[in-house]
Amino acid sequence: MDIDSRPPLDRLETAWAAFAAVNLAIMFAFPDWETVPFHFIWISLTILYGVRVWNVRKTVVILSLVVVSTGAVMVRNVIKVDAQVDEVSEVPLMAAVFLAMVWHARRRELAVREVRRLANRERIAHERERAFVRFASHELRTPITVARGHAELAAMQVDDAQTFADLGIVVDELDRLSTLSSRLLTLASADAPTFLSKTSVNLTHLLQETVQRWQPTAGRDWSVDVRGSITLDADPLRLGVALDALIENAVAHTHDGARIVLRAFTAGPNAAIEVSDSGSGISPGQLAHAFEPFSRPRHTRDQATGGTGLGLAIVKAIVGAHDGTVTMSSTLDVGTTVRLELPLDDATTHHADGDTLVVRNTSE
Repeated sequence: MDIDSRPPLDRLETAWAAFAAVNLAIMFAFPDWETVPFHFIWISLTILYGVRVWNVRKTVVILSLVVVSTGAVMVRNVIKVDAQVDEVSEVPLMAAVFLAMVWHARRRELAVREVRRLANRERIAHERERAFVRFASHELRTPITVARGHAELAAMQVDDAQTFADLGIVVDELDRLSTLSSRLLTLASADAPTFLSKTSVNLTHLLQETVQRWQPTAGRDWSVDVRGSITLDADPLRLGVALDALIENAVAHTHDGARIVLRAFTAGPNAAIEVSDSGSGISPGQLAHAFEPFSRPRHTRDQATGGTGLGLAIVKAIVGAHDGTVTMSSTLDVGTTVRLELPLDDATTHHADGDTLVVRNTSE
C-alpha cells in the first residue's frame, strides 16, 4: 500500500507549484539573484514533503521536475549572462538533502503506520476479550444457580453431618463463583455507553442505607458522618456496588468490634466519599497494586475471606465511569481509608450550612 493515499494534487501542492513557478521565473529574469529563489524552491519542497510524504513514483516525478527546471535555468544563466559555474553544483547537493528528508520522512511514516496497526490490533483483541468475558459471565449464571439450588436441596435431605458440611462448602464455592461472574460482567461492561443510569443521589441516604444493609452481617462499630447535604447526579446502583466492595474489604480485614466509618463531604470541586476501617492495613508494596484485577493481600489469598480480587478494580471502574478518582491510604495494624471523589456539576447541590449528620451504631 502506498504511503500517499491523498488525491494526486491538493490545494497545498497547487500553492507550492505556483510558488515554485514564481521563483523559477525570478531566477530566469534576475540571474544575479538566482540563489535566493533557488533555495526558496528547494526548502519549500522539503517542507512540503515533510507534510505530505508522497509515494515513490510521485516523489521521483516531482524531484526530477525540480532538478531539471532549476538546473536548466542555472545552466542557461551560466551560458547567457556569465553566472558562476560552481552554483550549478548546488542542484545535486539540494537534491541530496531532499532525498535525506525523504528517507527520514518515509521511515517515520512507516513507523506511525505500524504503531497504528498494532494499536488497532490491540483494540480489537481488547474488545474481543471483553465480549468473551461478558458472554462467559452471562452464560455461567444459569448453571451456577441451578447447581446451587440442587446442592441446597441435597443438604436439606441428608442426615450425615460430614455430607452436610461438604455440601455447605459446595454452596459457598458456588456463591463465590456467582460473585466472580457478576463482577467480571461489571468490569467488562464498564466502557459501555449504557453502563451508568444517572439520577439524583443523596449521599446521606445512600450511606445510611448501605450501613443498614451491612450492620446485621458483621459485629463492627459502624458509623456514618456526612458533613452538610450533598446531592449528586450519579448512578445509585453502581455507587452502591462500589461501596459494598469497599465495605466487604473493610469487614474482611477487621475483627469484631473494630470501627468502620463512612464519610461524605465536599473537597473543592468534588464530592468525597470515604470508607475507613481500623483493621490490619495493607503494606506499601501491596498498596501500589491494590486496584489491579485479582490483586489481594498475600495473607488472605488462601482464606475463604480472600474474596475474588476484583472488588477494588470494580470500584475504580465505577468511579472512573463517573469521571471521578479513587485513592487509598493504609498503615499496617492501624487501618485503611479509601477515598472516592466525584465531580460536582450543575446538577449537584451542596448546602454547607446544613447540619452535620452523625449516625453511630455498634453491633453486638
